[in-house]
Amino acid sequence: MDGVTDSSGVGVLDKAALVLGALEAGPATLAQLVAATHLARPTAHRLAVALEHHRLVTRDMQGRFVLGPRLQELASAAGEDKLISSSMPILIALRDHTKESAQLFRRQGENRVCVASAERQVGLRDSIPVGAALTMKAGSAAQVLLAWEEPERLHRGLQGASFTATMLSQVRRRGWAQSVSEREAGVASVSAPVRGGDGRVIAALSISGPLERMGRQPGRVHGPAVVAAANRLSEFLSTAEKMGL
Repeated sequence: MDGVTDSSGVGVLDKAALVLGALEAGPATLAQLVAATHLARPTAHRLAVALEHHRLVTRDMQGRFVLGPRLQELASAAGEDKLISSSMPILIALRDHTKESAQLFRRQGENRVCVASAERQVGLRDSIPVGAALTMKAGSAAQVLLAWEEPERLHRGLQGASFTATMLSQVRRRGWAQSVSEREAGVASVSAPVRGGDGRVIAALSISGPLERMGRQPGRVHGPAVVAAANRLSEFLSTAEKMGL
């Protein structure tokens, strides 16, 4: 069966697994894929293009096939419980320090989803329940989740967004994002990136609250605290990964 020796009984999946396994060693031209997988050239090409459509495979600057970003997203999702459980003490400490509600967002497709939160216990608050799916076109968490994306996906994400490429460049430079009545009138927020062990942004840590309390430059007041909290979570995840926890 075209080079597949360990068959699951589903031929097309076995062959796709061969292609992905070959790319684990690094970028490969079509000829190199054929040599590594022993698949027929048309079969290898058809599978690589199909995997590219689903973002499991992509191309580098030389046009070679490489493992795609979807695999990293799936790997991050597999570690989501660790991210959520690790985030709660940090979210609570951030809430208590800033006196504003704190949230953790993950990107899922064209939305960002609140996966953990620590609500402000008294007074006006911006209540975002766990599981809420919010737009990727507005808000400081959306800015953070998009700012470090690969260029093509970043450009696509900017279409119809309330923020600009220049704003995202500022987010990358200073390490935090702010929004004022961007997602919802009268609401302000500040967010910073949470990174996995490989340095890639896997989540956005945020605080949000009424504009009348947070002001029109909430990042100036709360940016350092949000960044520090996000860095603590990133460091914890990196250490846990290195220790195999």
